[in-house]
Amino acid sequence: MNMLHNNSRKKPAPLAERMRPATLEDVIGQQHILGEGKPLRVAFQSGEPHSMILWGPPGVGKTTLARLMADAFHCEFIALSAVLSGIKDIREAVERAQILQATSHRRTILFVDEVHRFNKSQQDAFLPHVESGLFTFIGATTETPSFEVNSALLSRASVYVLKSLTDEDLQAMVVRACERELDGLTLTQEAMASLVSSADGDGRKLLNNLDIVAHAAVAKHLDMVDQGLLGECLGDALRRFDKGGDAFYDQISALHKSVRGSNPDAALYWLVRMLDGGADPRYMARRIVRMASEDIGLADPRALRICLDAAETYERLGSPEGELALAEAVIYLACAAKSNAVYKAYNAVRAMIAKDKSRVVPEHLRNAPTKLMKELGYGKLYRYAHDEPDAYAAGETYLPEGLENESWYHPVSRGLEIKIAEKLAYLRSLDDQAK
Repeated sequence: MNMLHNNSRKKPAPLAERMRPATLEDVIGQQHILGEGKPLRVAFQSGEPHSMILWGPPGVGKTTLARLMADAFHCEFIALSAVLSGIKDIREAVERAQILQATSHRRTILFVDEVHRFNKSQQDAFLPHVESGLFTFIGATTETPSFEVNSALLSRASVYVLKSLTDEDLQAMVVRACERELDGLTLTQEAMASLVSSADGDGRKLLNNLDIVAHAAVAKHLDMVDQGLLGECLGDALRRFDKGGDAFYDQISALHKSVRGSNPDAALYWLVRMLDGGADPRYMARRIVRMASEDIGLADPRALRICLDAAETYERLGSPEGELALAEAVIYLACAAKSNAVYKAYNAVRAMIAKDKSRVVPEHLRNAPTKLMKELGYGKLYRYAHDEPDAYAAGETYLPEGLENESWYHPVSRGLEIKIAEKLAYLRSLDDQAK
């Protein structure tokens, strides 16, 4: 084991960096997009780089794939972190790409890690240069691109979904690291299982943990790592050994479904599990707000306000005090009356409008700020609801021609929507009487 000690002196870089794949064949995992004939493999073989978004949990190879893309096409590689960079850094990257284009005619790949952390104006700054071909844009994100990446930028990039590494992938990574960098260090079967589980599908975390354990083995003149050494080195990092490689997105799905299923204990469990695993509380707050709109809706309008208040409370208190407000919101959501009527109505109208023609606004609903518009009859027959009995213009139409009888919002028989349904039924009866 003395050689390991000497190699560590010669190679001060972290093990995860030393083990970064140099070729596509060295990449472990992601065969659903890197296997023969799979989308990203085809992209590498195409002969021409294209802009893309690499979406997946931490430590699964997003940065590595971007670097390999640059190597494959002999491009200059410029990397930015959205956590640390601002508009000034973006401008400097653009200037550097322009200089390279003018002086060496070399193409540039601009890689932006955690691109979801950039705001809209920062993301917009890339668009003209992507369109002009100054650089190929590769963004990495752990969050859903359709929510966090501007639609204009997203429309110019292919999205590739990366998955958490499997236990088999992680074991192969440990074996390779031990053979190539750690002078044949070995682990007992129990230690290997615990080390792999502690990584939770994250290759970088796995190698960082292995690096810590390997240095301890050197200090103790050991050539095998057992469970005792692993526990001594990693401590609390092993307390989640039973995670079984559950993916981040599977856990958020479990939280959402527990809320929808009105199980406050399960909802609280998944919330705390994710926070304990390092999930960003602000991300959790956004997801909780979404749940209030999607699964509770108008059955209990207080739910949305409680979730917004919880998000604001977290911003004021920070960690760890602020997480209690998120827990309160999750328990409230789980216990609240459920309705997806708003969610279904919204999606139905979106689907209809996407395939429908562009219908004109009825004349009686049009704005008439000018004399000409008034002469054309804009707003002429409009009935002001406040001047009508019950503040309701019975029989009035508000939808475009051809859609007058459409109905998308159907309240459920739970919570406040019981009252909403009763009111709408009463108003419809007034419409029928006015016909």
